[in-house]
Amino acid sequence: MPEIDQNNLPRHIAIIMDGNGRWAKQHAMGRIRGHKKGAQAVRTTVTACRELGISYLTLFAFSSENWGRPSDEINALMSLMEDYLDQEASTMQKQEIKLTTIGDIDRLYSPVQKKLLDVKKLTEHNDKMVLNLALSYGGRDEMIAAVKKMISDHADGKLKMDDINQDLVSRYLYTGGMPDPDLLIRTSGEYRISNFLLWQLAYAELYFTDVLWPDFKKDDLFRAIAVYQSRERRFGLTGEQISTR
Repeated sequence: MPEIDQNNLPRHIAIIMDGNGRWAKQHAMGRIRGHKKGAQAVRTTVTACRELGISYLTLFAFSSENWGRPSDEINALMSLMEDYLDQEASTMQKQEIKLTTIGDIDRLYSPVQKKLLDVKKLTEHNDKMVLNLALSYGGRDEMIAAVKKMISDHADGKLKMDDINQDLVSRYLYTGGMPDPDLLIRTSGEYRISNFLLWQLAYAELYFTDVLWPDFKKDDLFRAIAVYQSRERRFGLTGEQISTR
């Protein structure tokens, strides 16, 4: 397992969990089996991040574009989400993990919505880690919703044009109150961010791996963090400026 510096951990990790379908095809199984195997990788990753002391973990679980998939796959994914929440609620509570969500949650099936509300309520006071699930989420939709809310608040006299800056825009996003991700991990060998956290990833370190999500293990997480720690994060400054801070 790669060595990592406990004093230089990313505060917020975001993951595009890609490759469930390809994993299933490689193993001559249906796509649903791939999603079930992917849920195991979620458990492994959440536990590893909690043990490491990662403060925020955002998982891209279901995109707004995923609604275009075959209805039987959508039904299975909704069922899997409900099962995951059922099975992991007590573990989140024991590990003091707070569950949050981003996205158009109202589009999710009613049983999933109810289960999400129940687990959010159960874990709302936990403060060791935030597990943030992106569900029915699209980055462009998020930005449009933020603009609409700002326009509405401006019309109501709650917001002045001169108030608008980067910090304020961040507060209007679904992730308002969370730090931006320091590290984005995408599995399965794809080199895209796929409409995920378009504003928030502005200065994140991007890590791409050929490992399919169902095969993603603790070692793979550590490897991504080790690569993150090997990079110099300059935020538009020069290396010399960073070294003299």
